Amino acid sequence: MQQTQFLETSKGRKIAYHKTDGAGPAVVFLGGFKSDMGGTKAVYLEEWAQKNGRAFLRFDYSGHGESSGEFTDGCIGEWAADAIESIATLTSGPQILVGSSMGGWISLLVAKHMPERVAGLVGIAAAPDFTQDSMWAGMDDAQRADLEANGVIYLPSDYGEPYAITKKLIDDGRDQLVLRDALDLPFPVRLLHGTADEDVSMDVALRLLEHANGDDIRLQFIKGADHRFSDDTCLRLIHKSIHSITAAISGEE
Repeated sequence: MQQTQFLETSKGRKIAYHKTDGAGPAVVFLGGFKSDMGGTKAVYLEEWAQKNGRAFLRFDYSGHGESSGEFTDGCIGEWAADAIESIATLTSGPQILVGSSMGGWISLLVAKHMPERVAGLVGIAAAPDFTQDSMWAGMDDAQRADLEANGVIYLPSDYGEPYAITKKLIDDGRDQLVLRDALDLPFPVRLLHGTADEDVSMDVALRLLEHANGDDIRLQFIKGADHRFSDDTCLRLIHKSIHSITAAISGEE
């Protein structure tokens, strides 16, 4: 079992990561909200990369998994900064980003800030702008007042203990929105979304497809797949999407 390594960022955060050496274009996995690099999709892709001689990176945002910091101290902008610095420091050349849920949003922010380092993007139930369009929009007046007064509220989760939603998360999220202004994705993009996803609506995937600018952006709905997108069929679709991007880059598709 590969030992966890740590990157100390310019902000003093210690980012836990696992890196696999191999051929490019390398693959970087970006996890979801309150998930970590030990999840099914991240580990599956690492094993796939090792079997196929592909370079691969998975890591934990600050406040997640083995990285330093408290989850409730973080926000979208800081987690995107963790991703940008990890990619800039730990990898070389253009990468294929694989972003799950919130990681899909983070991937889009990486693409906006360092487009020269992105070879392609796979979005798995991508959830751009969810702090505004889902969390804030779903709060009633009492919850919004509670958030303003106390700086945090707790929302139920299907994945364990309630989510602590901070005012910092909501406020910062408004500065990171990607579906309000031009979103240029000048590289192959493959979006995967399950029809049984109860956390991120299919409408979000359609909105992203419609909003993004690019010559090679495809959306595939998988009937019956849920938000975890982690059964054998879904996992195979993820690496097939990576192959599709690689083929498009090389002109074979």
